[in-house]
Amino acid sequence: MAGVDAHLDWLFARQRFGVRPGLDRVRELLSHMGNPQTSFQTILVGGTNGKGSAAAVLASILKADGRHTGLFTSPHLTRFAERFQVNGQELSQETVGAALGRLRPHAEAAGATFFEIVTALGALLFAEAGVQVAVMEVGLGGRLDSTNALNPVLSVITNVALDHTDILGNTLEAIAAEKAGILRADRPAVTGVAADLLPLLRATNADLWAVGEEMEIQTRSLGWQGAQVSVALPGAALSFHTPLLGAHGARNAALATAAAWRLGVGGEAIQVGAAAARWPGRLEVVPWRGGRVLLDGAHNPDGARALAATLRDLGVPPLPVVFGAAGDKDVEGVVAALRPHVSHVVLTQAVLSPRAAPAAALAPLFGDLPVTLTDSPAEALDVLAALNVPLALACGSLYLIGELRPLLLGTAGEDRERWQ
Repeated sequence: MAGVDAHLDWLFARQRFGVRPGLDRVRELLSHMGNPQTSFQTILVGGTNGKGSAAAVLASILKADGRHTGLFTSPHLTRFAERFQVNGQELSQETVGAALGRLRPHAEAAGATFFEIVTALGALLFAEAGVQVAVMEVGLGGRLDSTNALNPVLSVITNVALDHTDILGNTLEAIAAEKAGILRADRPAVTGVAADLLPLLRATNADLWAVGEEMEIQTRSLGWQGAQVSVALPGAALSFHTPLLGAHGARNAALATAAAWRLGVGGEAIQVGAAAARWPGRLEVVPWRGGRVLLDGAHNPDGARALAATLRDLGVPPLPVVFGAAGDKDVEGVVAALRPHVSHVVLTQAVLSPRAAPAAALAPLFGDLPVTLTDSPAEALDVLAALNVPLALACGSLYLIGELRPLLLGTAGEDRERWQ
């Protein structure tokens, strides 16, 4: 394990070099490794929010259809190896670290960034695992994201909202144009973006099915059990149950089922795979000390509004909230959406994330609500335990959720700094 840890330490140190959009370095890296991505089919799943859940549902459906399936997601919650799954199973740290060791000299020669290395690592791991198809969650944007160096047989764009505006642009149109870069002319694609942004996507000449035009989605909430969803497609009608909470969870699952149908998956496998899909840390209910904690990585205003809508749908009264956020996000917009649902806020920050805003800096955003300041997720849970409530919420940052979740479950986490 010493060698594995050394390789991972090296990789995580490269986070500090930041994001440098472009495909040249990752293409060079893939070429040095023999272009492993050519040994399997690729599906790219992008969008501002919901791309991870849509990717997870699609991978679960493809597995149910008997396809040897890889799933690449980011960021990880607790363990780096979470980013690489084959048929629903996380690859071992030893397997990941050994592959990273082979990749490392080429990555150093290419001057590759953290996420470029991680993307190439995913392609290498999936090729060596012999997957038939890999569902790849796009990291940032689309056009210049390193996952776009792979050549998708199908693409999904869940939605477009304002996030990462310093890199992608400060209008929905600019961001949509970046995300449209994962589409390919004459190849199938599925999207849930707003109607006024569709012309930007259709300009790629992809064979695009869009919600509200080629597709219609109807959902019936089952409360804490998820939703029953019906999807009308050209020449087909699908019906399935999803355990994902919230109207946005059902919508993301519907996009995944439409994508699966376009890949030739039948209705029975769609039903089985959609019902089996899980997406930890996103509207995930975790039992804790005789009560429950609802974990959600809502980290931008659009995500926070979706979370607030779900709380209303579930009939949840204002409740205690453990909250922490990255300082470079629109925290004010996130808090504005959540404030009506908060009875008491326990502010904290992710210990392993240098991007985390200090808890004290967040307090004024919550107005006259009762506020408790804490220095760590563990201390925040001590405060929550003393409140002794049947249900609480934790949200604001995926990095925070990644540190809280193992504490709630009594499992081990990793101790490397998190930037990406």
